[in-house]
Amino acid sequence: MLPLRLRFLLSVLLLFAQSSTVRGQLFGDMPFLQHADTLHPGRFWTCAAGGALIYTGVSFALWHSWYRDYDLGPFHSFDDWGEWEHMDKWGHVFTAYNEANWSSQGARWTGMDRRKAMWTGVGVSMLLQSTVEVMDGFSEKWGFSWSDCGFNVLGAGVFVAQEMVWKEQRIVIKVSNNLPAYPDDLVTAVGGGASMPLNERAADLFGKPGYQRFLKDYNGQTYWVSANIHSFLKEESRFPKWLNLAFGYGAENMYAGFGYEWERDGLTFSVDPGEYPRYRQFFLAPDIDFLRIPTKSRLLKTFFGMLNFIKIPSPALELNTRGKFKLRALYW
Repeated sequence: MLPLRLRFLLSVLLLFAQSSTVRGQLFGDMPFLQHADTLHPGRFWTCAAGGALIYTGVSFALWHSWYRDYDLGPFHSFDDWGEWEHMDKWGHVFTAYNEANWSSQGARWTGMDRRKAMWTGVGVSMLLQSTVEVMDGFSEKWGFSWSDCGFNVLGAGVFVAQEMVWKEQRIVIKVSNNLPAYPDDLVTAVGGGASMPLNERAADLFGKPGYQRFLKDYNGQTYWVSANIHSFLKEESRFPKWLNLAFGYGAENMYAGFGYEWERDGLTFSVDPGEYPRYRQFFLAPDIDFLRIPTKSRLLKTFFGMLNFIKIPSPALELNTRGKFKLRALYW
């Protein structure tokens, strides 16, 4: 399965190719960068051609640089429901939502009306996600996942529902990652003969550089549904317009997609469930909608907009499936 980091980087490329949020929304006081009042052919074809070229090039590169390294076969599906304690499914919601939102902003920059731009954003999001799912379907190691598709639709649906009901995004899907420090405790292969430290297993799964782990380490990730409070109050309310309330979901002690065992070099390794039990976490924390922070600085607006998919570090309440309730002084 293509790592979330590559899916997300693909969407970021499309974001800039289509002149989306960074151009159309964040620099609203510059005429060229404002959303056009009517459909602007030059902008439209520039976005369409740029997006198509990048989509084609990146898809070709992904197939030849990633999927060809694994055995390929006839198209097939597989059931990965429950893998990674559903963290990967929330990754699909996060990616599909943000792809739809960014692509819609790009379409509005070309002069499309809000409704057409909305469906354009959804179409781009589903195209990007479905392309990767189809590639997965030809990989012997994985396969086409119907549940992944369902959560892709859910992510785009969160965007569509808000556009249709409120004509704004009051609820934003975000991500954070606390980059956990893994222990160097040794895990011995079943039957003996070899051992490996847990931090080496984590590096195999999630990578070593921080940017890889941010987008791939399911043990450190938390996915957030961040709701803007002021937007649900009366307009004259003095409640801060930028303050959100976020609900998060995470999981811990995952060293394999399912269960506690994994294969390496023909050997089976297993962690002790009593010492490293897998469990899920639920969070409640304050957050910031960066796009609602009042400022006249174009530089700050740009910076804030590029950060709006990230949940800020803050105090948080945690309830987990081990039956423990925690107050986190600072959680990210």
